[in-house]
Amino acid sequence: MVSDLVRLTATEAVQLLRVGDISPLDLIDAAAERIALVEPAVNALPTLCLDRARDHARRLLAGHGREAEGEPGWLAGLPVSIKDLADVAGVRTTYGSPIFRDHVPATSHALVERIERLGGIVVAKSNTPEFGAGGSTFNEVFGRTANPWNTSLTCGGSTGGGAVSVATGEVWLAHGSDHGGSLRRPGTYCSVVGLRPSPGRVTRGGSSNMFSPLSVQGPMARTVADVALFLDTMAGYCPRDPLTWDAPAIAYSAAVAAPVAPRRVAFTADYGGKIRVDRETREICARAARRFEELGCVVEEASPDIGGVDEAFMALRSQQFVVDREHQLGTHRAQLKPDIVWNTEKGLAQTASRLAWAERERAAFVRRMAVFFETYDLLVTPGAATPAFDIALRHPPSIDGEALTNYMAASTINAAITVASNPALAVPCGFDRHGRPVGLQLVGRTRGEAALLQAGALFERIAGIAGMLPIDPRLGTVPSG
Repeated sequence: MVSDLVRLTATEAVQLLRVGDISPLDLIDAAAERIALVEPAVNALPTLCLDRARDHARRLLAGHGREAEGEPGWLAGLPVSIKDLADVAGVRTTYGSPIFRDHVPATSHALVERIERLGGIVVAKSNTPEFGAGGSTFNEVFGRTANPWNTSLTCGGSTGGGAVSVATGEVWLAHGSDHGGSLRRPGTYCSVVGLRPSPGRVTRGGSSNMFSPLSVQGPMARTVADVALFLDTMAGYCPRDPLTWDAPAIAYSAAVAAPVAPRRVAFTADYGGKIRVDRETREICARAARRFEELGCVVEEASPDIGGVDEAFMALRSQQFVVDREHQLGTHRAQLKPDIVWNTEKGLAQTASRLAWAERERAAFVRRMAVFFETYDLLVTPGAATPAFDIALRHPPSIDGEALTNYMAASTINAAITVASNPALAVPCGFDRHGRPVGLQLVGRTRGEAALLQAGALFERIAGIAGMLPIDPRLGTVPSG
C-alpha cells in the first residue's frame, strides 16, 4: 500500500483525495514510512512535523479549513515539503544557519499560509545551504544532502533537499526558491522538474528585498503536470508582496491538460561560447533539443546577445546580499560561511556607478530578450553548466579543465535568465556516460508560464524519464573524468 501511494503523481494523489478513495492520513503515513527508509542515505528532510501534519489532516477530514476547496490548486490534504528558508509556524526553521539553529517561528511565511489554506499539508522542512547561498546543499546545522542517483554526488542547491524529497518519493510536491538557479539546477541534478516563475507570480512574503526581481518562490515535482498543479496553489495576489498580481483566469493545470506545441524553438548550448558549459552536457542537450522537431516545431540554433549579464548579475546579487546580510556580517561574522561573507563584502565594496551600470545592463538585456521572443516561442539551454559533482565540494572545481574562481561561476547559464525575469523550467532529458542526470532549461516569454509548462509537458512525454521516479537512493563513486 505504501509503495503504491508514494509512486502516485501529485495529480493522481489529489484526484484520489478529492473523491475519498484515500485520506490525507494515509498519505502522511506513507510519507513517514518512506522518509524513514530513505533519509539515512540522502538527508533531504532533516526536520519533520508529522504530529502537526496529522492534526491538520484531521481538521480537513472533520470539514474544517476547506474554504478554498474547488479553487485551482486545491491539494485536498496532500503532504508537501517546505524549504528551510520559509517559516512554518511552530516548526524549527533554521535557514540553514547556526545563527538560527534553535529558531521556532510563531507565524508562517505568507506562501506557506497560502499552501495550507489550499489543502497542502506540511510534513517536513527540506535542507538548504546557509541562507540559500550555494550550488551544493550543505550547512553546519544539518550537514550535506546527497543525490539519490549517486549518493557520492551533490544534489545541487539551493533547493537541494526539496529536489531529493520528490525524487525519492518522500513527498509528492516540494516548495523552493530560486535566485541564480536554485530550483533549476537541483531539478537538473536530481532528474525532477523545477520551475522558476516570473517575478510577481508567487508571493515572497515579507522579503527585505521587496522590489528586487532576482529571488522568487516556486514549485518542484516529479512531473510537469504536478508542477502546474502546485503553481496553481502558489500563484496569485498577496497584499504583503506589491509585485504580485492575480492568478490567471485559466488554471495552469488546465493548460497542461491540453498542451499546444511551440512553433519556433531556439536552442543554444552556451550563448555562442560566452558561457562555459561541460562538453558532454552540451552534446546531450543539443540532441534533446532537436526532439522538439518530433512535435512539429521548427528548431534552430540561436540565442540573444547576453552582453555583460554575468557581471551585471553578480553586482545586483551582491547588492541583495548587502540588504539581507549586512547586519549579520557585523554581529555574527564568524558564524557565516565564507561564500556569504565574500558576496556581502563584494556588495559593500562596489560603487554606486557600478550598480547603475548593472541596472542599465539588465534593462538592455531584458529589451533584447523581448525582441528575441518576437521570433521564437521557446528558448532551450542546458539546465546546468556541469553534471552533479563531488558532494564534498562547495562548487565544481572546473568546467572543461578551466578552473572556477567562486561558488557562483558555474551558475551563469541559469543566472542569465534570472536577470531577464523570464520564467524557466528545468526538465530531465537524459544521462551522461557516468549515469548522472542531465536536463534542459526551457525559457518562456515573460509571464508566459502556461505556454512554457505546455512545452515542458510535451517534451516530458517524448523524453520518457518521469516514469523512472521515485528512485531508491543508489551508492556510487565520484567520476574521475
